[in-house]
Amino acid sequence: MDLFGETSNWAVKLKPILKKYKGKTHPLDYKSTYQLLVMVVLSAQDSDANINKISPALFEKFPTLKSLSKTNSETFIPYISKVRNYPTKAGWLLEIAKTIKNDEEIPLTMQGLTALKGVGRKSANVIMRETNQPVEGIIADLHVIRVAPRIGIIKESKDGNKVEKELMQVLPKSIWSEIGMAISFHGREICRPKPKCEECELTDVCHYYLTQVI
Repeated sequence: MDLFGETSNWAVKLKPILKKYKGKTHPLDYKSTYQLLVMVVLSAQDSDANINKISPALFEKFPTLKSLSKTNSETFIPYISKVRNYPTKAGWLLEIAKTIKNDEEIPLTMQGLTALKGVGRKSANVIMRETNQPVEGIIADLHVIRVAPRIGIIKESKDGNKVEKELMQVLPKSIWSEIGMAISFHGREICRPKPKCEECELTDVCHYYLTQVI
């Protein structure tokens, strides 16, 4: 049931953005699963643009998990010192590197990924989508947390795990792998904190537009 008390076919309603962003890669500019894992951990509460900026020097110095596993925080921290909350993230990444050691052994399941320090469900969903794994959830980043309730798919919540759980209840599993990223891109480009409703493909189904704008 949606907010209006009737069952909604969101798979059909969201088709315009599913089509628009289908298969579009994540804004983090990674070249391997190892780089993706490191960048996803670093990007928590920080911008993808900032992580993309610091990553070339970081990966030149530490090209593999193995190289990262052999270093210490004094050597590592200067490469990530412009990242928000870098002392904590340094600890997480060095622990991950020492635990896994080899790039080929990076787990690619929800259970395996969320067992790693600094990897929650959102990060795990991103890694699994980008590496084409069987879907186990829906990406619920800060854009999805803002946009999904605005459209009217779910009620508002600041808790990413709760947002993900509610989206999983109302959206068919067939679109889980792409819908989180599609809503995220929509939130970055069109449905910004100050939304560009005049450019939006979803105005005919959007709760915010139908109740606040027209």
